[in-house]
Amino acid sequence: MQVQNRNRLFIASCLALLVTSLTFAIRAKIEGVFGADYGLSKEEIGWAFGPAFWGFTIAMFAGGLIVDVVKTKRVVWTAFLMHAIGIIVLLMAKDKTMLFLANVFIGLGNGSVEAACNPMIASIYPEQKTKMLNRFHVWFPGGIVIGGLLAYVLMDTMGLQWQILAGLLFIPLVIYGYLFLGQEIPETERVTTGVSYKDMLKNVGAPYTIIALVFFMILAASIPSLTIDFNSSITYIGLGAIILLMVVEARGVNKVSLLFPFMLFCMFMTATSELGTTQWINALLTDNGVNGILILVLVTGIMAVGRFFAGPLVHRWNPAGVLLGSAVLSTAGIYWLSVSDGAAMTLVAAVVFAIGVCYFWPTMLGFVAEYVPKSGALGLSILGGAGMVGTSLILPIMGSSIENLGPQMTLRNLAIVPAILIVMFLLLNVYMRARKSE
Repeated sequence: MQVQNRNRLFIASCLALLVTSLTFAIRAKIEGVFGADYGLSKEEIGWAFGPAFWGFTIAMFAGGLIVDVVKTKRVVWTAFLMHAIGIIVLLMAKDKTMLFLANVFIGLGNGSVEAACNPMIASIYPEQKTKMLNRFHVWFPGGIVIGGLLAYVLMDTMGLQWQILAGLLFIPLVIYGYLFLGQEIPETERVTTGVSYKDMLKNVGAPYTIIALVFFMILAASIPSLTIDFNSSITYIGLGAIILLMVVEARGVNKVSLLFPFMLFCMFMTATSELGTTQWINALLTDNGVNGILILVLVTGIMAVGRFFAGPLVHRWNPAGVLLGSAVLSTAGIYWLSVSDGAAMTLVAAVVFAIGVCYFWPTMLGFVAEYVPKSGALGLSILGGAGMVGTSLILPIMGSSIENLGPQMTLRNLAIVPAILIVMFLLLNVYMRARKSE
């Protein structure tokens, strides 16, 4: 592929991800508007925001399954169309139903971007997968920085309506559409290396159990009466049954490693640690004497810089080592935020948190691309989708917790999630060292 074409595709992909990240920043800001001006409770807002995450998951799963059949180009233009419809519906939203529908389309658009662009970047940069995926994902926190600053200037400083902020999404949308227009987009790495569709499914480990699990989670996130109760023993019995089914399918049917299912469960928790916190940042820091949106800008700005320079770090520590360090710092950062009682301490805690969650998302994707490469586009799509559907489940739970237990206790409880990841990634490091020695 010509360098010029490759660079244009990469820039277009980054701008498409910019639209995705701007929607995250805008949601973080308008959470307060829909509560104060439209009378929605935090639990209702969490429910209405949910489709942005499980819609993302549906699009990623569908895209991962069919991208090699319908071609990457069609998935890219599906993303463009869903984004356009979602922005228009969002601009008309004044109640939880319209907000819900807007997030359905936006989520489908965001997921289609990742379903198309993650395998495309892995394909056009075969020798620099983790490095270039990290650089691509710079634009997720980078876009939140841009969106957070725009929200602060337009709404907090100038007092303009939130619809003006949301309308700015059309600018990167039109530009990325133009850059993709007429371009030759290569086949995914699975196709070019001759890995069969059947082998791709096998290397996901337990594809049917995983897909069934994620779609049940989508139902639980979208139908309030199905909300998962983490205080009930039935929940943990069900979780144990799912793990058993995965083991049986992966080892008994496919006879492959359980590495991918292991990373899937980790992805639920890495995404929850990052996105659950940042999506509720205003409400979580309401008593800390700081502007939540400016803290979001600080956190995501650090993430953007860290991801851009991730190459040497990943090379020195390897992906598993980076993930372990990230889990330690994330736990410390979230817990520190829960006990902070002033602006200075909150700022320091936010920096620790930002460094911790900085490498979670792209390094998880890069790890699977490098160590389970035959899982192909489907593997990357399932992993990214799992992170989003996990977040869609946690948002209403966190909203209810903020209203009933308060922001500090909510953060303290959330810190348990990355603490579990410390143990998980310790085990991963032990496994990878043993695998390397073999």
